[in-house]
Amino acid sequence: MTAKLKAIRTDKELECPQIDEGLRTMGYDLHLLPDNVSEDQLVTEIADADLLLMCYTPITARVINAATRLKAIVKYGVGIDAIDIEAAKARKIPVVNIPEYAEETVAEGAFCLMIALAKKLTAIDRAMKAEGWLWPTSPWLGLDIAGKIVGLVGCGKIGRSMARMAGAGFRAKILGYDPHVDQVAMQNADIEKHDDLHSMLSHCDFVSIHCVLNGSTHHLIGATELAAMKPTAFLINVSRGAIVDETALVEALGNKSIAGAGLDVFSSEPLSRTRHPMSALYAMDNVILMPHLTFYTHEAMQRLARDTLARCAEIMSGNPVLIKSDDPRLTTQKSGVVLPPEQRNNR
Repeated sequence: MTAKLKAIRTDKELECPQIDEGLRTMGYDLHLLPDNVSEDQLVTEIADADLLLMCYTPITARVINAATRLKAIVKYGVGIDAIDIEAAKARKIPVVNIPEYAEETVAEGAFCLMIALAKKLTAIDRAMKAEGWLWPTSPWLGLDIAGKIVGLVGCGKIGRSMARMAGAGFRAKILGYDPHVDQVAMQNADIEKHDDLHSMLSHCDFVSIHCVLNGSTHHLIGATELAAMKPTAFLINVSRGAIVDETALVEALGNKSIAGAGLDVFSSEPLSRTRHPMSALYAMDNVILMPHLTFYTHEAMQRLARDTLARCAEIMSGNPVLIKSDDPRLTTQKSGVVLPPEQRNNR
């Protein structure tokens, strides 16, 4: 009897019943590992694995080099910063992500945070439940989005969706900083391109982060950038926590040098009330916290399952796996991958 192929899915706390059922239907012996799996345990588990699916768990060079049978690494999500891509390339193990499943969904999440900050929704909700009723006094005075300036750090598909919602939808003026998006593309999305990040930040009433995390964007928003923002401005981050210097952010929020923040992502997850570098955020009335859930809708999870299983089927059949991302860390892979025709023609 032929032995079953072994698949590992890390971060089992993220419920993906369609993915799990699909893998088992394909014939995989599926092993689910928790978010806090140790590197040692992962090294042991991956030694005889044919397929690795991960979301947040770090996939180090040590883990990759322990995988003697691994056919591919599938990030069932977008960000690939937790994977040692160079180690995978050296072993000729293809890495693929699922970049399109939640583009509009995450933009909606960022816009939701912007509205909630502008209208003080969470603070009003807490006070209503505690006091029963509130009168229109200064603590509850909100802001219009119409006529405000929204700055986007990153103007890819999610950023452009955010621009449409805030601009065409709510009549805000949209500024954008993204060295990888040209002026014509920004103009087509009704975004005013800025090449100087500090200058852009100084004009904004809301700043929303939508760039990927890589070497050039790590701590892109630091103490200097936060100081460039207006004291009445709000910061929104639904991308990756490490794009922001979080120590500087906690200080800026604590001393009210910016008006507030809506955060869905953190460098160290999960966030915790104690013994976490950002624990102080729980006591701040000018901060809205989400547990990395802006992607998590019924429709997005269906799209995630469909595309993830399509990539796994390609891998299982021995065909090159389709790279839909335009991230050069993925598109420059030489083994076991194929690009969509439009990307191949542009190379």
